This record gives sequence, C-alpha cells and structure tokens, in this order.
Amino acid sequence: MSNDGVSSVSEWWQGAVIYQIYPRSFCDSNGDGVGDLNGITSKLDYVASLGVDGIWVSPFFKSPMHDFGYDVADFRDVDPVFGTLEDFDRLLAKAHSLGLKVVIDQVYSHASMDCEWFQESKKDKNGDKADWFVWADAKPDGSPPNNWQSVFAGPAWTWSAARKQYYLHNFLSEQPDLNLHNPAVQEELLSVARFWLDRGVDGFRLDATNFYMHDPELRDNPPYKNGNAVRPFDMQDQIYNQSHPDIEKFLTRLRTLMDGYGAKFTVAEVGGRRSLEEMAAYTKGNQLLHTAYSFIFLEEEELTVPGIRGAIEDWDRAADSWPSWTFSNHDRRRVVSRWKRSRPAEAFAKAMNALLLSLKGTIFIYQGEELGLPQADVPYDRLVDPEAIKNWPETLGRDGCRTPMPWSCEGAGGGWPAETWLPFDAAHFPLAVNAQEEDPASTLAFTRDLLALRKAHPALVTGEINFLDVPEPVIAFTRTLGNETLLCVFNLGEEQVAWTCPITPQKFLLGIGGVESAHQNRLPVCGGFIASV
Repeated sequence: MSNDGVSSVSEWWQGAVIYQIYPRSFCDSNGDGVGDLNGITSKLDYVASLGVDGIWVSPFFKSPMHDFGYDVADFRDVDPVFGTLEDFDRLLAKAHSLGLKVVIDQVYSHASMDCEWFQESKKDKNGDKADWFVWADAKPDGSPPNNWQSVFAGPAWTWSAARKQYYLHNFLSEQPDLNLHNPAVQEELLSVARFWLDRGVDGFRLDATNFYMHDPELRDNPPYKNGNAVRPFDMQDQIYNQSHPDIEKFLTRLRTLMDGYGAKFTVAEVGGRRSLEEMAAYTKGNQLLHTAYSFIFLEEEELTVPGIRGAIEDWDRAADSWPSWTFSNHDRRRVVSRWKRSRPAEAFAKAMNALLLSLKGTIFIYQGEELGLPQADVPYDRLVDPEAIKNWPETLGRDGCRTPMPWSCEGAGGGWPAETWLPFDAAHFPLAVNAQEEDPASTLAFTRDLLALRKAHPALVTGEINFLDVPEPVIAFTRTLGNETLLCVFNLGEEQVAWTCPITPQKFLLGIGGVESAHQNRLPVCGGFIASV
C-alpha cells in the first residue's frame, strides 16, 4: 500500500472515466419513445469514441416504474420496456469488444411493492418472508410507529390492511424497505449480485447505500434546524432511519463475494449530512467498497474555489481510500444550469468538463455532459417524476436532467422515432450529437481532446493532487506521478482576472476558454490551461 491508502499498482477503476447512461433517455431502438438496451448497444461505438473507460447503466430491471426503475420488482430480469436478458448480454459483449467496462446499478435498500418478496411478506406475519421487510405495529392511537419521514415527503410509514401493520419506506410508499438485518435477505441480495457477476458485469454502483439498515428499536429522529427545508425529511436529523453500523458488515460480505470474481468494482452512492464520514467508513481498508461518491458537487448551488478545493481536501483528510467525483447525474440539475450564472454556456460547459477530468479520482460523466446540455425545461403537464409532482413548484424535480439524448438536430424528434416519454427541450437541438460531430470547436470535440489528454498523461489519471495558494477566483493545482507533474489552472469567476503563475510551466498542453499560452497574464472567463512543469 502507498501512503495514500491505495495499491501502488493501479486497478482499472482508479482514475477511470465512466459514462453514465440513463436507459429510458439514451436511445430508442423500437420506436416507442422510451430508450432501451438495444438502443444503448447501437450507440456504444459513439461512447467508445469519447475515450471513456466504461459505462454505468442505471436500472433496467423489471419494475412498475413508480420511480422509473429504482423500484425493482424482479432483481434478476429486464423490464420488457428495455428488452430482454439476451439484449443485455449482447450489450455486455459489444461493450467488452470495444474495451468498455460495464457497471450496473444494484438497489439493495428497497424493492417494489410489486416484488414477489413483498407480496409474500405482506400476506403472512408467520411466513418465510415475514421479516424480509420492515414491519411495525401502530401506536395505540393508530399513528405510525415513529416520526421518520420519507425523502419524497410525508411519513416513512404506510399502513397495510392485509397485514395490519405499517411498513417502512424511506422513499416512495411503492418502495418498501428491505430488512437487511435479516440474514436471509442478505443471502438473497448476494445471490442477486452473483447472478449479474456470472453474466460478466464489471462492477456495481450501489444505490442509497447508507439506507441499507435502520435502528431496530425504531427510535424517533431528533429535530434538525433547517431554515431552507422544503420537505419534512429535511427537518430531522437522520440518525435512526439509516446509517446503522452493521451496514459495514454487509458490505464486507459483498466485497468478499466480488473479490472471488477478479477485478470487479464497487462504488457507493452516499447522501446526507454525514456523507463524508460514511463514505470514509464504507471504503476503509481492503475489505469494504472500492470508492464512493456523494452529492457534494451535485447539491452545491455555486461554483467556488473553497467548494471545489474543500471537497477534495476534506476527502483526503477523512478517507484512506480512492475518491469518485461527478458534477451531474440523473438526480440533480445539470451543471451548466446550476453553476453557469452569467458565464457563456458553451465555454462554461467546456471548462467544467476540463475541471472534472483534471481531478484526482474515478470520474463519472453523465450522458449529455459531453455536449454541454443545460437542464431541460419540462412543463408541469409533462412531469412524471414523483418528487417533482409532490413538491411542485418549490422543487423542480429530476425530469429536466432526464430528457432524451439529442442525437440529431434535424426534424422534430431529436433522432428519436416517436413522441418521447419526456419532451425534448428546443434548446437541446442545436447541441445534438450530429451537429457537434461536424464542428471541430464543439464541446463534444473538446471533451474528446480532454479524454485523450488524460489517457496520454498518467499523472492526470492516478497522480497526487496538490493545491496552490493563488488568489480567488482562480483555482490551481498540480497532478504528480513519478517524474511527471502537470499544472491545472482554472478561472472560476464571472470576470476576466489578472494571473501570475507561481511556478514555471514548461510545455503548454491544453488551453481552455481561448487561453493560448501558459504564460499569459490574464485569464478570461471560463479560461484556464493544463501544462507540464
């Protein structure tokens, strides 16, 4: 082990760039307006041409789609809207033939109310699956067992007339929480993992990892002062409904299983106020997960030097493991809309891709970020996201980052053959793939150049990161591996700034935002560079 807590020999995922695909919105192969597995397969040559190392495919499992795949009814099958298991096998084979790793979601904190496990659990308090979910009696007055609130607003408990008890759901009422305190549930989930590993997947992204286990005593959560709270969930300190210490024991079992399959990869999604502490706990040593990412960049409303630098340095202080970073995903507003402010959109999109791809860690790029897509505007009557509908208009939900990928700027369909499950935003058509493929100055072309540069310089992949103390709003850091040191400089402000380099660059490698030299004394808005020193 090296002094940064990772193996001195890099694993494939250390410094890898993984492209996130949201299946419903990536590519439609059969004309029903919903993306599918065969659509993904048809576009894998495009994905490989970007220069990424792998793909993360969001859930495609059988589901009633109350939460669009994160409510799983059958953990070992493909939902017909996406295709078949054979279609997935073809996707996997094609990806591997192109040198792409395939990471898929695993949702272990909850299932769908349509899942056979829940149906059995609901009907019989004494059956084989009676304790596969979290059940509790009502209080004497008929109210829920405690004060826990769901992420999507409202109590985290729903009454079942069939069982005459409440069941726990940290998310939608259609997503009952699995009881991972039950060894039989753990065995079943490990069997699910084995099913997909046997098919040849290269790793798992573990959804809502810190929600895997709750306090068995069902104690009330204490209040939490939050002047910006939109949901009751935000008014509690989530001590007891999640983050139980025994989560680590289950993760150890999962890691042991995966290690038996060779070079597999695990990344945890961890949100909440204690995310840094929990990510460090879930990735410590060599018996738990490989890495984790939080919502720290996804939930930041402003782009600042302390925000970027603080997140990186906080991880290095707290965790003895490899970090992961992303600026956008299927759950949060796209970075161009969230952080742009007065900056020019195209230049800002390029700068953010350059900044992200310069950081130390495993990098996740959400589909469309290579095009610089802004958040789509989805009218209320076309919303489908349950979070958006419940909390409208205070929160705009997730639909705006999930609209279909624009493959073509020609015609009304964006390259899709039918009316789509979410509408296209007209602002996305000029940014379509076919338009940017023809433009050597496009965000797409620039992102390909970035990824090629990253591959050509190992210091950008696995090198150490060290920040320089330079005046804000400039952020500057070095990436060092062996004898190679690269200097990365970015103007994060909304105005041009004066700049004096504190170290002498040797070779100019990449200009950002019109910068043509590492020695110029002013950095334009969205300007920066990467140079060797």
